[in-house]
Amino acid sequence: MSSSAAEVGIWATIAGEAGRESALWAAALRPTGERSETAVFSALAPGRYALGLESIYEGYLLHYGRPRLFAPADSDTAVLLGDYLYAHGLVRVASHGEVAVVADLAELVSLCAQLRAEEREGDGAAWAGTVALLGADDGRLETARAALRLGGDPAPLLAAAELEAGTAAVERALTLHAERVL
Repeated sequence: MSSSAAEVGIWATIAGEAGRESALWAAALRPTGERSETAVFSALAPGRYALGLESIYEGYLLHYGRPRLFAPADSDTAVLLGDYLYAHGLVRVASHGEVAVVADLAELVSLCAQLRAEEREGDGAAWAGTVALLGADDGRLETARAALRLGGDPAPLLAAAELEAGTAAVERALTLHAERVL
């Protein structure tokens, strides 16, 4: 799948900034031809969040999957780089001045960490639902996340994501996600 011009900028920015930030991150970069420069969840949200979302998601993959841009030498480097990308992505999103969006993403990272620690399914639904409803203040997102967090039911998150972003877009994101997570 080819990347759009905007996506190419996303990948170059994530890789370039990480490489400039630390020699360790630069050493962990995959060669250009070995990178998977495919957006997963950012297509479900307004475009202004794409760089931040894909940075956060790459951090998530460093913790729990197969990252697209990086191949760290060891698990300690992967965790540190993942934390860096989480933080850097949140800073990018915060630059838009929408506190509720940052809170939604912080809750997403927390919920996914809980699911992973408890070895439960549903992280794809958490990503899709959260990203599609970023900043919504109508309570749908919190109610849907609670269904997953407390009852193990991802259906409300998936239904909300499909309503907001469309079934095809959500299915595409979930398929790509399934290919990357362990």
